[in-house]
Amino acid sequence: MKAMRRHASGKRKSWIDKLDAAPLPQVKPAPMDFAGMKKGEVMLIPSPRQIEAFMRAIPKGSFIDVKRLRRELARQNGAEVTCQVTTGFHLRIVAEAAFEAHGRGEPLEAITPFWRVLDEASPTSKKLTFGLDFLRDRRREEGPA
Repeated sequence: MKAMRRHASGKRKSWIDKLDAAPLPQVKPAPMDFAGMKKGEVMLIPSPRQIEAFMRAIPKGSFIDVKRLRRELARQNGAEVTCQVTTGFHLRIVAEAAFEAHGRGEPLEAITPFWRVLDEASPTSKKLTFGLDFLRDRRREEGPA
């Protein structure tokens, strides 16, 4: 059985804690062929904070897909590719932390607009603890710019 990560206080880590404790980004050669990357390609392993900053820069009413996010992050960091697996994990951390902050009283305008990247078809969206309705509602409210 998988051990749950716990805060120093003994409580389970919140998504915000996970966002705050996440590792820094790295740029290094891909160690092997996987997830559409070729061994030796210069690969960005993004941090959740990088993904969060990228999402916050997307204008209201604009939407991009995860593939474009990965391409842009790679380009911005001097890499050829961005790790698909790590990006998926970190997209979830960012989305869950934003939803958690909203649940604690942060207004929508103050949280990371993860719905500008994630949509109903995104594999990450299907794993969100809060379901798809929040995501659908935000995308419908913003609509095209």
